[in-house]
Amino acid sequence: MDSAQSEKYAKMTEAPLRGLIIKLAIPTMVSMLVTTLYNLVDTYFVGQLADVNATSAVTVAYALMNIIQAVGFFFGQGSGNYISRALGNKEYEKCKKMAATGFFGAFGAGMVITVLGLIFVKPLALFCGSGRESTELAYTVDYMRIILLGAPVMCSSLVLNNQLRFQGNAVYAMIGLISGAVINVFFDALLVPHFKVAGAAVATVACQCISFAVLFLCTRRFSDNIRYSFRDCTFNRFYFREIFKGGFPSLCRQGIASFMNTALMHCCAMVATEAVQPEVLKAAFGIVSKLMMFISSMMIGFGQGFQPVCGFNYGAGKYNRVKEGFRFCVTVTFIFLFCMSVIFFIFSPEILSFVQASDGSGGGRQVVKTAVGIMRRQLVTLPLMSFVVMSNMMLQTTGNVVGASVLAMSRQGLTLIPAMLLLSVFFGFSGLEWAQALADVISLLISLPFVVGLMRKMSKMERKEGEKSGGGENLQSGTD
Repeated sequence: MDSAQSEKYAKMTEAPLRGLIIKLAIPTMVSMLVTTLYNLVDTYFVGQLADVNATSAVTVAYALMNIIQAVGFFFGQGSGNYISRALGNKEYEKCKKMAATGFFGAFGAGMVITVLGLIFVKPLALFCGSGRESTELAYTVDYMRIILLGAPVMCSSLVLNNQLRFQGNAVYAMIGLISGAVINVFFDALLVPHFKVAGAAVATVACQCISFAVLFLCTRRFSDNIRYSFRDCTFNRFYFREIFKGGFPSLCRQGIASFMNTALMHCCAMVATEAVQPEVLKAAFGIVSKLMMFISSMMIGFGQGFQPVCGFNYGAGKYNRVKEGFRFCVTVTFIFLFCMSVIFFIFSPEILSFVQASDGSGGGRQVVKTAVGIMRRQLVTLPLMSFVVMSNMMLQTTGNVVGASVLAMSRQGLTLIPAMLLLSVFFGFSGLEWAQALADVISLLISLPFVVGLMRKMSKMERKEGEKSGGGENLQSGTD
């Protein structure tokens, strides 16, 4: 073990816990904030076109973005979770092989998405909820084609970002994301007024390419990062099994988000009336989802600062630090979400009017009016997500694949999709507005037994380690 890795091990397992989490969380919070900001920037510039069909098309195409992100997070979180535990257990050769396997696996999967997506782009747009033979459909197809070309880079960029974070090098991940975000804003301002949604798609792909280049450079230039090459990539079942264990919850979370977005678009068509057209509802829900993600991004970033600490200490057998860190993160993020929910509830008309321009026909004004009611209902239960999200991150990082996968799917899948469908059928649009709040409450109830079970498991392992005079938990080994 070289000196840089030794220093990192000591820092992650011995430094004061709260200060360590905050130090690691600041760059990840900035990264998440930047990520959601450039998603919001797309929505803002498209919203200034005063064309409801354009805003609706970007919302429909978001399902494709979720699919690409699902694959990237699957390989990134899967390899990163293992790497953090392996670093805690000082297995450095396995870290190199896992890093290479995760990176090249994601790039290959992205290529498959590109080829299949371009072949079936119009059926994909219709499946995601676009109207048939409409202006919205033409916009959606234009947007998707360009996004699909960038899928391999987007997938592998997410892997680099996650691997850097799980090594405790979140600053490098932050630099990569900020670099791309700046490019995204510049290209949005330049291209969207002239090329509409296609310009927004080009800006998104361009920013992802810049982020990828910067992140890849960070992995090569700094000694405290794991360095690997294509030769380290392996098809050994052990590594793919570990990627599956660590990444499946993220695949579920992002994948189910794609299905949720698709179901939501179809529900919008189902509850629409002559007074409120489906394009208006789709645009309103799309804007609200971006703003809610903007609020949640700080919470998620804070939790991502906890994940490497959780992985290192779980791998080193220091379970009390894992539990203490979890409690600290839940408390901080609950207070933050509560404050933000109050602010956004009060000023929701002004915030939404800033994002979506109003046109002469009143379509923009109608979108804003509809979105205010949707957002206020979702804000009521948003603070509950502090416990659900932190629970999911702790379960995933400690290798509890079943619990983490269930929680990952609960809020936007197991609970939200049935809630949307049932409430839409029985209560129409008013029911669809309350579906997210109901899903949040049920998700909290689902998370409780999993967290209690893990806490009890770690307490038992602590007692056993104490009887053996300490010592870290060995990772399950495999043959190379």
